[in-house]
Amino acid sequence: MDSIVIQGRRRLCGEIKISGAKNAALPVLCASILAEGRHEITNIPQLRDIQTTLSLLEHLGLKTNRQGSTVSIENTGVHEYEAPYDLVKKMRASVLVLGPLVARYGRARVSMPGGCAIGARPIDQHVDGLKALGASVLLQHGYVDVTVPPHGLRGADIALKTPSVTGTENLLCAATLARGETILRQAAREPEIVDLACALRSMGAVIEGDGTDTIRIVGQSELGGMNHSVMPDRIEAGTYMAAVAATGGEGRIVGARARDLGATCDAFRQMGIKVEENEDVLWVSAELPFTPINLTTAPFPGFPTDMQAQLMVLMCMADGQSKITETIFENRFMHVGELRRMAANISLHGREATISGPTNFQGAEVMATDLRASACLVIAALVAEGSTQIRRVYHLDRGYEGLEHKLAAVGASVRRIKGGL
Repeated sequence: MDSIVIQGRRRLCGEIKISGAKNAALPVLCASILAEGRHEITNIPQLRDIQTTLSLLEHLGLKTNRQGSTVSIENTGVHEYEAPYDLVKKMRASVLVLGPLVARYGRARVSMPGGCAIGARPIDQHVDGLKALGASVLLQHGYVDVTVPPHGLRGADIALKTPSVTGTENLLCAATLARGETILRQAAREPEIVDLACALRSMGAVIEGDGTDTIRIVGQSELGGMNHSVMPDRIEAGTYMAAVAATGGEGRIVGARARDLGATCDAFRQMGIKVEENEDVLWVSAELPFTPINLTTAPFPGFPTDMQAQLMVLMCMADGQSKITETIFENRFMHVGELRRMAANISLHGREATISGPTNFQGAEVMATDLRASACLVIAALVAEGSTQIRRVYHLDRGYEGLEHKLAAVGASVRRIKGGL
């Protein structure tokens, strides 16, 4: 497995270009199942999860072609209705083919995604929603088997128990081809939901209310080809903002949309970090030490759980005590042990982390446990005294396009070591 070695104590200055959002691209790619014809999607990042999704679409029978950041998909009908374990185990988001397959072809068999390092994340809301739309669902042998009556799905009034992002995305796709009107209540409000709705509207779907907790969909008899540009990655933008700030640097984060980063920008400003907005550019500058703050993760528009680990590093560099309460996932403090190896003073009490600073980070050998934990270790390494080697960086390759190249361009000393344990 590859590892990344970073020599710390270098101030980052310059411009970083933000890539397309992985978490928006995945459901949009899966939505191509909904209509036969040609689909063209731009601003697709070069990431492992994207390639896994394209492989899954090819497995189902679609033809995909990638040229740079543009993916073209030819859908002449699927010949396979199963997303097997070998593909789903690589990426939980593979479950996003469930709604489109059921809506367009009336059947689907998708491997249960199971648990993961940061929490169980069950799919019960996907299943309950599909049942409300008229589908029959059978859970057996580790698979979700779904079939639809001959007359197809029918619109329904569905209240989600919690605002599940992938649950909302699956049901949103399914409802576009259901007869009549579907209302999704307590729907997720994330910008990635809005991006998916925009992509579906380009196919002829009738959707309103995306971005709120109540989405209305009027089902159509069929949809057409998609033409869509994926939104910029708000979590990548927040991660690079944190990296620049941690080093006491200044940088232009180009392509970031401030409206998608409200809670993140607010947290930075509360810590004394300067953030200025100008169209699709965020300008960040910082001086140490930071002001300690307390944060609680929450669904959008609250502070995102995907930025919790990165903000924890900044809290370590604050003069005083900060707290983070994690409300989304039950096991998302796995990075704490590795930060402690780098001299961080962090105590855990259930879902609450107390961080005492300022920390004089020390370089060490550390192990990435998940995607965002990997990012937080990179930020800590950038400010640490000496050299840090981060192992298992395949997690980074799932969510950050060209991370070492982007960091090196603004002054970081970073290199990748191929292979090894």
